[in-house]
Amino acid sequence: MRLTIEAWRCAARALCVAAFVLTAAPTAHSAPPQKESAARAPAAEPETASQAQARAILMNMAEFLGGMPRFRVSLRAGYDAVQPSGQKIEFGENRTVTLSRPDRLRVEGERSDGAKTLTVFTGKEIVLVDLARKVYATAAQPGTLDDTVVYFVRDLGMRLPLAAMLLSRLPAEFQNRVRSVDYVEKTSIYGIASHHLAARTDTVDFQVWVADGDKPLPVRIVLTYKAEAGQPQFWAEFSNWNLAPEIDDVTFSAQVPDGLQKVAFAAQLPRVSPVAGKASGKKGAK
Repeated sequence: MRLTIEAWRCAARALCVAAFVLTAAPTAHSAPPQKESAARAPAAEPETASQAQARAILMNMAEFLGGMPRFRVSLRAGYDAVQPSGQKIEFGENRTVTLSRPDRLRVEGERSDGAKTLTVFTGKEIVLVDLARKVYATAAQPGTLDDTVVYFVRDLGMRLPLAAMLLSRLPAEFQNRVRSVDYVEKTSIYGIASHHLAARTDTVDFQVWVADGDKPLPVRIVLTYKAEAGQPQFWAEFSNWNLAPEIDDVTFSAQVPDGLQKVAFAAQLPRVSPVAGKASGKKGAK
């Protein structure tokens, strides 16, 4: 079973690319809504007072996060790897995220197997360090934090914890993707008075616990991938929120330890066409 779990560990990490993006990969620009004829587009049912309250809380959280100039937060997360038998194996990781708009980010991670990683957006370049594999990769940073998150996830194909929640345009992302929101209950989680919400997108159902009060920060989130085999879940718990962390240039510097080998991001590697590949295999080909 060891090999099976390892194989599905890789699959689970691939799933986390979507999980960390919350509901879907962030887009460079929000697409305008498609116009449909009145005959084919059924009228949406009006929201109840409870649903309107839930949506207002969710959007308030999005606007608060998207408008924060800087913050630091710790995350403890877990995600399912669905086995061929249907059994679910959970893996996890811890992360510390430090953000400073308009273009700086630092993410320190440690997976459940002890492997440590570091991702830094310096304002000029992207640096990813994998201490377990003793390698690092760099790429030019395209612009603002929003631009870089999109480039990192979509173009470089890399993982980033709850990437959409790092975007200044998070309210627009929610507005475009969240189809419905229900208010579950007012509760206390980890000693924090919170609103428990249940929301749905086209591909993901998610629950989020939002702190009550003038700082509507996420306390916990659970995502269910309803279209995936076994409906695997991803969850994350947020703690140690600091909305005014002490940061400086060193915070977002990328100091690569000695002894690490520089490699390219997979998306940066040249692609060989099938025709070219066959040609290179012929006798005498260089």
